Amino acid sequence: MNTFLWVILIVVALLILWLIGVFNGLIRLRNRTDEAASDIDVQLKRRHDLIPNLVETIKGYAKHESQTFEKVTAARTAAMGATSMADKGQAENMLTGALKSLFAVAESYPELKASANFAKLQDELSDTENKVQAARRFYNGNVRDFNTKLQVFPTNTFAGMLHFTKYEFFAVENEAERKNVEVKF
Repeated sequence: MNTFLWVILIVVALLILWLIGVFNGLIRLRNRTDEAASDIDVQLKRRHDLIPNLVETIKGYAKHESQTFEKVTAARTAAMGATSMADKGQAENMLTGALKSLFAVAESYPELKASANFAKLQDELSDTENKVQAARRFYNGNVRDFNTKLQVFPTNTFAGMLHFTKYEFFAVENEAERKNVEVKF
């Protein structure tokens, strides 16, 4: 009887240690995913901060393109107000489309393309787009790892009891939007 009690105590202790390991692993992955989401927010803020300077620079050369400027401003406002990853993805897709229109307008103004200020903003935006893409990949990789851990047995049975929920991927909606914003002058 004494041996049986020891076996039960060892099994219970191992089960508790395993649950602690599962819980700590989920917390670690959740924190890493939250950090990755924060990285996206930092890069998107940088992108959003560059846009007014870009619009003002282009306005100086293309004053009659107010509809395009309004679209970019509205898309930027929507992107800044998005809260969930799905909303952010959709808003950023709209902003990317508006920026493409803005760059199409800029193509018509050779003096603008020669502007040092515009060239600097163009380089910064291109750099920021690359950083946003890298942050998205990092975030989506962490989401994949976290969601996979939530879905595999036996972790899935305990993750639900511990109130862990899946994260949304930061996704680009259609094939045309999967391309980077092309900035060339």
